[in-house]
Amino acid sequence: MAPDLKNAGTWQLMVDSNQELLLRKSGHDVHWWAARGREAGVKNDAELRDWMRDEHGITGYAQYAVSWEMFGYPEFMLRHADELIDGQYAKHPELRPIADALLAWAEATDGVAIQMRKGYVSLHSPRRKFAQVTRANNTSVDVLLRLAVAPGGRVEAAKVREGDFFDRKVRLKSVDDMDGELFGLLERALAENS
Repeated sequence: MAPDLKNAGTWQLMVDSNQELLLRKSGHDVHWWAARGREAGVKNDAELRDWMRDEHGITGYAQYAVSWEMFGYPEFMLRHADELIDGQYAKHPELRPIADALLAWAEATDGVAIQMRKGYVSLHSPRRKFAQVTRANNTSVDVLLRLAVAPGGRVEAAKVREGDFFDRKVRLKSVDDMDGELFGLLERALAENS
């Protein structure tokens, strides 16, 4: 049975967060900035970023809010949680029960928030992200963990960029791979990152 994702976060949380950041940094909302950008003749994202940085000192995520308002949102950012998870497993329906079981665990566990993305699902504690559910290939799903544990047994080292804390993973090939050990690792990662 598919989990109920009505409380799962989507990209809208990032949009809202970036808009709030812009307002805190500048004292003006996204609509004010978009109007000023149009008045200044800004024609594309690169010009907007330069104009906001060089003339107004606004950088980073706060710029995204204005860019999306002026030039449009990427299509995937407008999707609901169910649409995002459906898209991730559309060509691999045999792997969907693994993702559904992980999401059901997350929904039932106190202190876990689900963030849907185009290609993966993030699991967050009140403090920060502690796990990521990703279709690894055509036959398996990886649970990437922010966890201080040495590789061994089911826990594998994950290849990551320097500075990426999600360097441990558990690979799942079926719902039969989901057992007390996996859920214990998820609970430990949640505790370490809360």
